[in-house]
Amino acid sequence: MAAPPLQQPNFLLASLKTDWAIKPLLQRCQELVKVIDDNPAKELHLIFPWLVESIFGSLDGVIGGWNLRLLQARNNDYSIAVEFLDPSGPMMKLVYKLQAEEYKYDVPVTCLPGPLKASIQEGAIPDCPLFHRLQLPLSGQLSLSLSLNPFEYYMFHFAMTLTTQKIHPSGQHISSSDSAYFTLVHVYLKYFLPTEGNVPLSPFSDVRAAVPPPAPRSPNTSFSGYGGPSTSLLKRHISHQPSANADPAAQEIWRSETLLQMFVEVWLHHYSLEMYQKLQSPQAKLAVLQYRLGISSMHCAPPTPLGYGTLNTYQEPFSPTEEHVLVVRLLVKHLHAFSSSLKPEPAPASPSAQPQASPLEEFKRVVISRFVQQKLYIFLQHCFGHWPLDASFRAVLETWLSYIQPWRYTSENSGPSGDSQNKNISEKWVTFVQENLLMYTKLFQGFINRAVRTDLVNGKNALMVFRVAKVFAQPNLPEMIQKGEQLFMEPEHVLHHRHQRLFLTPAHGGSFLSSRQPVEVDAVFKVKSHVYSLEGQDCQYKQMFGTEQRNAVLKLVQLIAQAQQTTKRVSDRSSEAAPNQSLLSWFSLGSPDLNTTYTGGEGDEMGENGKKTDEHLGRALDYLCQIFRLNAGQVCQLMANMAAAQDDMGSKQLPDCIQGQNGLILTDLGRKQIINGLRRFEIEYQGDPELQPIRSYENAFLVRLFFWIASFVNQRLSRQMDALCTRGDFLGRLGQYYFMTSMSAERSRKSPVTRRTLERHLGPRLSLRTFASYRTILAILLLYLLGALFSFGPLSSTGLILTAGFIHGLFMTVLADKQKKQ
Repeated sequence: MAAPPLQQPNFLLASLKTDWAIKPLLQRCQELVKVIDDNPAKELHLIFPWLVESIFGSLDGVIGGWNLRLLQARNNDYSIAVEFLDPSGPMMKLVYKLQAEEYKYDVPVTCLPGPLKASIQEGAIPDCPLFHRLQLPLSGQLSLSLSLNPFEYYMFHFAMTLTTQKIHPSGQHISSSDSAYFTLVHVYLKYFLPTEGNVPLSPFSDVRAAVPPPAPRSPNTSFSGYGGPSTSLLKRHISHQPSANADPAAQEIWRSETLLQMFVEVWLHHYSLEMYQKLQSPQAKLAVLQYRLGISSMHCAPPTPLGYGTLNTYQEPFSPTEEHVLVVRLLVKHLHAFSSSLKPEPAPASPSAQPQASPLEEFKRVVISRFVQQKLYIFLQHCFGHWPLDASFRAVLETWLSYIQPWRYTSENSGPSGDSQNKNISEKWVTFVQENLLMYTKLFQGFINRAVRTDLVNGKNALMVFRVAKVFAQPNLPEMIQKGEQLFMEPEHVLHHRHQRLFLTPAHGGSFLSSRQPVEVDAVFKVKSHVYSLEGQDCQYKQMFGTEQRNAVLKLVQLIAQAQQTTKRVSDRSSEAAPNQSLLSWFSLGSPDLNTTYTGGEGDEMGENGKKTDEHLGRALDYLCQIFRLNAGQVCQLMANMAAAQDDMGSKQLPDCIQGQNGLILTDLGRKQIINGLRRFEIEYQGDPELQPIRSYENAFLVRLFFWIASFVNQRLSRQMDALCTRGDFLGRLGQYYFMTSMSAERSRKSPVTRRTLERHLGPRLSLRTFASYRTILAILLLYLLGALFSFGPLSSTGLILTAGFIHGLFMTVLADKQKKQ
């Protein structure tokens, strides 16, 4: 006997839950395909919320689902998950089945990102049609909920996976751009926001004709304290377009708008409480005030719960992850390509006729300004102010640079990219630059504030400065930005006579690709409306090419010059510390200098990195001079003076310290100088060089043997060596060259010296430790082999070697005398 119809959905759900825990992913997906094909929407309706949560995880992050962010292409389950969740796959077929029956699913407002939740709880609905379908809380309930259709519910959970799913650290590196989640985001964007052709119709013929766009919330439904409902721009366009029913693609455009709204509202609504308060427009603040006054006037109203409906309810200390920012960058790049694929408008047949653009073309026209601009600006501003001062900021930087360069994603630039640095930016992008002025100027100022606080000797930080300078130095771009600032700084009285003008804001449908507007809007109003809509009417705008910002750039130029000098000094030191450029370095015998701290390979690597860093800093310096028209002569003089100061100061390059009883003591200023890399000690060994530990390139037996011989000679002939080295003639200076004397003054001034070191006097003495080095032994053997090739015996070769050593000593002594006289 068959089970009753009402029990079948519960049985189906219980069966799926049982199989979910024990069966592999492939088998589960195969069974789900059969369930979706064989069951009607009425039965699938009850399993849909559970299935979505099982795939994407719970909104509180406890249930991980399929862990799409950890599923890499090398994993066997990767292709299974991507195929099942494909826009033409089984999961989307289930969505369309439920969409045809107009089922609704509730999402608590408490699950939304912090700023959205706070705004709704304050009584001000965000300017997004998705949030105009709020469900009134039932009696006894305190929380609001959103009523979403199946497609919105599915995309909401997919988007929330990026911020709620917990990533557990593992030993292996996880590539964000190689994950199943990143791939699916790319696939959804290409499918629902196509750069060529129209949005594909539903691939399932049995439900194609029965998938209507969601109906907007009825205007008659009132909700106390919330803004009036507004239908979608595209829904208004479709409803007022006579040919909408003739174009099947017009009925499918709502999916594109819904997808983008979900991505933007979920991914970009994460920032600090201060920014949330700053974003509140005067209209929103007035609505909050009316809402509070209405509640206070209700004497019989129940008491408001503690923390509910106040700004203090928003306490989200959100810090976007690098993966989050990379996904946002993928969205930005695709939206630029999508918007740039707008077809040119055909000329009207008659002056009175107005060509009707398709819904998709209208969507392309307004997609940047209406949906993305404001929220992305706040998101990037939050990242610029809260991201750690390390190399991971590169993800935020590239997202910003991608947004402010829409010309990189046009059809003419889709081919192999060449050197576009010398290409002029087309004049058609002037409007985009002006309508996104803060994206260029305010965020550039934020980057400069970060750059002056970073270590520019680090190659990754130097690369970021170079990238920004190179982008802003593109031909025409500084002039476009400067022109936009001049338009914004136009005096207000000049605009008073221009009445009957519209103040175009992103919410009113402004677009950088639009060649016609309902009302001709002056460029001054465009720039001013952009700045005021993002920063408020009382904003204090700081010009990018003003005096204050110019001084900040000069400070950065000075730091770049300092970093260049430091980089060169480090590169020179690493090359000196590496083995000498000779045949012996091939044998990896190391350096004979006992104070060497770098191996040959490390020195070569540091030298290569130093060259790249120096190149990036030098080119960044040139670009900054080009952008701000800095005097090249003054910059060169500044660098020359800095280099001369570093050469002349000598001992002054030591960190700030005072002389204590047992040596130098660092002051607080000296500690800051060391931490910031401005000054440092040249740390060198100050003890008896003969007593240093035996090195890997030395023979232990020979070191001990030669030390015993040298000690015996020094004990017997110490007086004679002392008398020889104290003579003031040439013979005395020759003795000083051959016999080891006290630590040189040059070394003592570079490295901190203790009182005990100063009190210790090491007289002239013989040192034979050099002959215990494998390099020296090999060199002597090669000299004997060379002598044998010329028929010299061992005694003759020894005599020649000693003679050559004596002549070398004479030459070095004479050379030292000439340098002293000069």
